[in-house]
Amino acid sequence: MPVRFIPYAPDVEIDEPGFDENVQKVIAKTEEYITGSVTTGGTGQAVRDAHAKGYGLVRGEMEILDGLPEEYAQGIYAAPGKHDALVRFSNGSPHAGADARLGRATGLALKIFDIEGPTLLEDEPDSRTFDYNLINAPVFFCNTVQHYLFIQDLFLRAGEYFADGKRGRHRFYREYVTGKGTLSEDDWAWEEFLTFLIVAQRPLVNVLLSAYTTMGAVRHGEYIAKVRIAPDPGCAATVVERRMDVTSAEEVFRPALVSELRERPYTFDIQVQLCADLERMPVEDLTVEWPEQLSPYVTVAKLRLPQQDISGEDNLRRMDALSFTPWRVTEAHRPLGSLMRARKEVYRHSSILRHRLNQQERREPRNADEVLLLTTAVPHH
Repeated sequence: MPVRFIPYAPDVEIDEPGFDENVQKVIAKTEEYITGSVTTGGTGQAVRDAHAKGYGLVRGEMEILDGLPEEYAQGIYAAPGKHDALVRFSNGSPHAGADARLGRATGLALKIFDIEGPTLLEDEPDSRTFDYNLINAPVFFCNTVQHYLFIQDLFLRAGEYFADGKRGRHRFYREYVTGKGTLSEDDWAWEEFLTFLIVAQRPLVNVLLSAYTTMGAVRHGEYIAKVRIAPDPGCAATVVERRMDVTSAEEVFRPALVSELRERPYTFDIQVQLCADLERMPVEDLTVEWPEQLSPYVTVAKLRLPQQDISGEDNLRRMDALSFTPWRVTEAHRPLGSLMRARKEVYRHSSILRHRLNQQERREPRNADEVLLLTTAVPHH
């Protein structure tokens, strides 16, 4: 039997009670953290409230493949061709210190250029850029904006908890499950907490070796999907510095990425998994990994990173001036679900404030050269 994919309809999303009010609380907390990070963050700059530390800005080219099956050739993937791209690799933590102190969630943010059609950001509809914000796990440890209120608070203060050894760690776990005492026992956040433990145990590997997903669902034209960016197996096999020993030096992820890209090009597969069953592949429960036996990931594009030198301080400076948001996409790729919807205004406010505090112009680039100024190409020997 051929798989029947679930058609997209607005009613696959639910209206979370208190959504607008809770989003405003998250924004206020985020802005308070970003403002304070100028003096407490150790860099002298305002940092993002998540994925604060970037490991490098990488030039890429995305090639949308020809001859895709119709269900996959939706939205931007309906038109085969090549697009300029930029990739920011990062650590998921809200802090920017030594790698050993930052945890195991890493991120891949992708910006694709020259995409037709208005974005879903009302203040910049004509940017012709398209972003993905992905993490190195197929699940996420929060389902609702209401829960994000206490989970965000725990994450921003995680250092204080974990500095207190076993006792502090247990307090962090207890407050996660109980919503800092706000949840009734029947509503304790067990699934979200167990998912946090899964993400917290991701392997410490070169950022080129992880597979990154959208966490939440997104529209895929007439269908519903999750998107994954996974290493091309042939390229992954050639990576020399594979395991990251965070006890060996303050900086391990960035030097390993720099040395790989200086030596050889690299390719990721951009893949789409279409929803075939709303019960077992839910939109609103981000703790559930969509089973691949119900619907496999299908490669729709290649993301090629040429050999390049990203070692300079200017690379980090240019990377930090960029803005990535899951809502800088076209309607055919609208993020779905309560938490994904919350990210729209939270990311916008976060980005505007961070750029203002750092006195950086906040403007979408038209192409990769405009950001990199042609200084990072390696001559071929």
